[in-house]
Amino acid sequence: MKYLLNSREMKACDTGTIEYFGVLSAVLMERAALSVIEELENIKLEFQTCLVVCGSGNNGGDGFAIARLLYLKGYDVCILFYGSEEKATEETRRQIGIVKKYKIPIVSELPKESYDLVIDSLFGIGLARNLEGRYYELILQLNQMTGVKMAVDIPSGINADNGQIMGTAFRADVTVTFGFAKIGQILYPGAQYTGRLAVKDIGIDTYGFLGSFPKVKTLGQEDLRMVPRRPKDGNKGTFGKILIMAGSIDMAGAGVLSARAAYAAGGGLVRIFTPKENRTIMQTLVPEAVLTTYDTRADETEKIISCLDWADVIVLGPGIGTGVFSKKMTETVLKYTEKTCIVDADALNLMAENKDILNTTGADLIITPHLGEMSRLAGMTVAEIKEDLLGTARKFSETYHIITVIKDVRTITVLKDGTAYLNQSGNSGMAVAGSGDVLTGVIAALAAQGCPPRIAAPLGVYIHGLSGDLKKSEKGEYGLLASDLTEGVSLVLKEGIKENETL
Repeated sequence: MKYLLNSREMKACDTGTIEYFGVLSAVLMERAALSVIEELENIKLEFQTCLVVCGSGNNGGDGFAIARLLYLKGYDVCILFYGSEEKATEETRRQIGIVKKYKIPIVSELPKESYDLVIDSLFGIGLARNLEGRYYELILQLNQMTGVKMAVDIPSGINADNGQIMGTAFRADVTVTFGFAKIGQILYPGAQYTGRLAVKDIGIDTYGFLGSFPKVKTLGQEDLRMVPRRPKDGNKGTFGKILIMAGSIDMAGAGVLSARAAYAAGGGLVRIFTPKENRTIMQTLVPEAVLTTYDTRADETEKIISCLDWADVIVLGPGIGTGVFSKKMTETVLKYTEKTCIVDADALNLMAENKDILNTTGADLIITPHLGEMSRLAGMTVAEIKEDLLGTARKFSETYHIITVIKDVRTITVLKDGTAYLNQSGNSGMAVAGSGDVLTGVIAALAAQGCPPRIAAPLGVYIHGLSGDLKKSEKGEYGLLASDLTEGVSLVLKEGIKENETL
């Protein structure tokens, strides 16, 4: 598990390292420059000519130091200084003085020559306004240049807090950032402009937080150790009873996928609550599941409550439709249970019509909307949500005291206290019908086996993405099916748990 920082948190960490621990700013700048040289060596980039574009801030100071180190290694280096020495920070002025003594070329206008390597050290994470005028034009020209492009800390023009483009932005092939990855480098479109991201240790670490830790995290392979271990004397009851309320007439697939995923992720016993018309297909495709069927024309309240009493964890919504029975079923579930309930798909659309139910339910809710469903729930356009995915999810979670999982290219899970997990596993091949149904089953299985909801939700998202990555390596991105993801979940858990058992 790693922290992802916004610009304010990174600045505070810098300050804590320098002012509290007494690490010299000049030392950090030199280590930052050395780490960039190290990364160039790691990627085995072949180049001879290099243009380093520097601004007046400390990011520019990093650039001057990088230029000097490359020059001393024998490279043909030119520095484009797009700033003012009088307005430069103290550390940057020091670096400018060193560069001048080495007589490294410094120019104030973009040279007409081409370069093998172009390094962007113009603005750092502190940029808070759109690029305009000469800076806007410069970035456009840099993007049109040939050669490999590298950004120092963050591509100029990318908002470090949300990944949005501020007017325009430098398109990097590689970005070297320091201490911690920034939120804006992981969220799109910032991730696309960041290119390959290398996070370098330059002496800024978690001690610099001074006890005030960031609230955005990301999971990694080592976090699969949080998957509950299976006791050797366990039985199907030990591994949880999962009620999946899914499917409608001619829409049985969602329930099938969710149930299969729940078993693939280790659930002990799955009961599918679905219309009687689905009995044959469910028994055929998921023979391991217990079936409870209902008549959409009857009052099935007692049957619903009985199933709720039986379950440890509930999945509500995949493929249920938004008709009269589904509306009554959704209201009944949210009224009568206090158990963990993963709400998805049609149930979310029904909730959007009556959000007051979120204030009265006693259920421990995890909602898993895609952008369209979140648009209806939050009363915002999809474009507005995409401008601030993290803020939208955080506001909704804190308002209704629930866990919100917004599904997108970077799925965000926000807990009730505002803590967020930004997922980096997965690929575009997973953008297929049924993928979300698999996710609900995985989260439900983890929760049924004992994972607290605050862990089950982000961990389920991570495993779901890993399964997609695994199956992509076998089939490619164009041919993935949701059923492939179910198989992938089992394999991810098999390999991940085996690996962590050796740690």
